[in-house]
Order: sequence, then structure tokens, then C-alpha cells
Amino acid sequence: MPSSRFHWAICQMNQNKRVHFIDDDATAGDLFRRFSRDKKYEVVIFRDPVKALDDIRENGSDLVVTDLSMPGLSGLDLLQAIRQVDVELPVIMITGFSTEDNAIRALRLGATDFLKKPFDMEKLLQQIDNNLHIAQQREVEIASRPRMEDKRKQHGMIGNAPSIRKIFDVIDRIADIRCNVIIEGESGTGKELVAHAIHHHSVFSEKPFIVIDCGSLTDTLLETELFGHERGAFTGASHNKPGLLEVASGGSIFLDEICNISDAMQMKLMRAVQSQQITRVGGIHPINIDVRFIAATNRNIEEMIAARQFRHDLYHRLNVVSITMPPLRERKDDIELLLQHFVSEFAQRYKRNVSGFDAASLQWMKEYTWPGNIRELRNLVERSIALADGSILHIEQSALPASSHSGIDADNPTLEQLEKRYIIKVLEQCQGNREQTARVLGINKSTLWRKMQAWQEKYE
Repeated sequence: MPSSRFHWAICQMNQNKRVHFIDDDATAGDLFRRFSRDKKYEVVIFRDPVKALDDIRENGSDLVVTDLSMPGLSGLDLLQAIRQVDVELPVIMITGFSTEDNAIRALRLGATDFLKKPFDMEKLLQQIDNNLHIAQQREVEIASRPRMEDKRKQHGMIGNAPSIRKIFDVIDRIADIRCNVIIEGESGTGKELVAHAIHHHSVFSEKPFIVIDCGSLTDTLLETELFGHERGAFTGASHNKPGLLEVASGGSIFLDEICNISDAMQMKLMRAVQSQQITRVGGIHPINIDVRFIAATNRNIEEMIAARQFRHDLYHRLNVVSITMPPLRERKDDIELLLQHFVSEFAQRYKRNVSGFDAASLQWMKEYTWPGNIRELRNLVERSIALADGSILHIEQSALPASSHSGIDADNPTLEQLEKRYIIKVLEQCQGNREQTARVLGINKSTLWRKMQAWQEKYE
């Protein structure tokens, strides 16, 4: 029995709370109303799950108790619909036809508890009190935590543009929810920073955050990295090795350039995402994991699905929440803010007495299209400060490899030809340094190498 102090605290906390009880059996509803009459929360009884869902959508709820088997809308269907309205609303499922499959499915869909009829009504009321208390504690903890706007510099996320502020708001709302996320956007826009922010701004920030570049690994390497392997699984496998999905359990894994993996690998990954289980290469026993998947791509994933280059079932399992990072050319008002941040960072790193850029340079940078986005801007600031010989920096227009002043598009080339010319031009400006070229272009080194190999030219 809870102490009187705890009981008093629960009663105070439950003031103005609404608890929905949904069961097509009128007797069950009457029984619940009678047992809960001394509770401080409002009890709302429904026999029709569709009408109950309408009320939850319109007036809200703090906890739902629902039967599993009901005409018109099953308890599992109701649970799915509730999760579209409120991903954190506690839901207790009750049924007279309890099976292991039903319980597992209900819990995977987000049910908080699962009870089999006949059940002890006092036990149900205690579960309701406990869940309301946990929800209240969670609300207090979240409210006391610094909001994303106060922490964005910690995560390297700088900006006041409306599109960026919306992303900050989304991160605030989903950081503590175990939902998967897809981050889309051009290379260099800061997709990995968003992934870091989602994880490190959450209540499980102390758990692992693992990053893997899907575009730089072959299928075989990617499989062993993600799933691990057993001793003797292949030549050289001299010991058991846990996969990164095992290591990340309890936390998050960031799959960068997800669209670069093969169809076969997509299928294996989909099973892991869906079941939260993996089997090591060469192993036979499944291993349970608890991982939030965050995936990123710089390609149009919906076009790839239409072209059957990416599995729609994997996409829909990952795309619980979608975030699109805007290119820098669409948030030019943030350029000065970003410059201040990068100047401070690299002036301190290279011990340079640099205060910023002159007015002419600022104007040029605001007019420039930044095909490499923030990564290109950051690289330019780093290079300028490393070579600085004064406190005020000046950037010559020729230092910005924009097509508007390079002449690379003077003869109306195809998009493929234009891309090739631009990459060659940047490679020349970087004096053949492929790593630096990839950074400026906003692509990874393996992508650059594949493009150059395909050309079979002097930069191969």
C-alpha cells in the first residue's frame, strides 16, 4: 500500500486529469466508474471506440484504458490512431483473449501496460495512478530542461531563420520520444548536427550515439559493422565481435547516406528496424536491441522509391518524423551569424587576432550560392584565418568557385558536364587535395573517388 504522503501527492497531481475507459461492455464501464468514484481525475466512459477517439482528439486525455476486441475499431487500431494524436499518452490495454502475440503487438505499438480479463480492479487503479505519476514527473523534467534555442551553439547549430527555428522546435518535441527520424537535405547543410542534437538533447543522452557512413562501406563491411560477427564466421574472424547496433542499444544510431546501401542490405536493415532484433554474421541466436534509428540522405528518397531504388517499407519504418535541412542559399540572413561562430572558433584554434571580414567580402558571400552549403562556408573561414596576416579578412571573388564568375557554364553544358567541370575546378583550387575537395563540395571522399574513376581522366 502506498504511504499517506504518496497518496496525497497522487491526489493533488491528478486534479483536472482526464482518464478514458473504452469498452463495448456496458457492465465493465459501470464497474470502473463505481471503483474510481473517489479518484480526483475525471472519468470518461465510452462504449464506441470511434466516438472515444473523436473526444480524445478534440478534448485531450491524460490516460486511456481500452479493451482489445471491440466492434468498429479494435483496441490495436485505436492505439495506432491515438499514437498519431499523442505519442506519449499512456494506454493500458485490457482483453479477455490475451495471447502472447497480442501482447507483443500492443507493446510494440506503444501500449503502456497489458491486462487480461478478469483482472483486479484495484490493480488497474494502481496502474493508472502510477502512470499518471510517471507522466507528471516527465512533464516536470522536460519543462525544467533548457530548450533547444538555448543549447543550439553547444551542438554547433547556428541560425535564426524561420526554417531553422522550426527544426529547433521539432527537435524539442521529439528528443525524448523513441521514434525514428529521417533527415533530408543537400550535402553540407548540417544533417549530422541535427542527429547529434536529437540524441544529446534527450533523456537518454548518456547512452551511446553511433555514427556510420553507409556510403563508404561495401555491403559485406556494412553488415559486419552493423550486426557484428561470430568467431569463425569468415576467414580472419578470430573472435566474437558485437555490431554497432548492439553497442548503440539504449541510445541512437545515425546512418548517414542511407540511400547508398543495396537492396539486399536494405532488407536486412528493415528487419532490424522492425523487430529490434539482430543476428550476428555466422550466428544463430537473435539479440534484442533498443535503438532509435536516425537516417540521413542528400538524395530525393521519394524519387528513388518511385524508381525502385529504395525500399518503401524501410522508408516508412524510418520516416516516423522527417526533417528537411534548408540549403544555405535559402537562409542567407544566417550567414553573418555563422561567420561570427566560425571566426571565433578558428581564431582561437590557430591563435590569430582576427575579428571578422570586411564589408565587401560579406557582400560577396551573401550573393554567393554556396553549393557546398555550411561545410563550404566553414572551410572558407578556416582557410582564410589560417592564411590571415591581419585582423580584418578580405576574400577575393576568385576565391569563391561559383559558376557565376568561373565561366564553366558558358557553353550551355549538360548537368553532368557542369558537375564534372565544377569538381575539376574545385580540385584544382585545392591543389589536388581530395579530402579538402570533398569537404568543399559537400560530399564524402568515396563519392568523389567514384566520380573521378568513372571519368578516367588525369585526376583519377
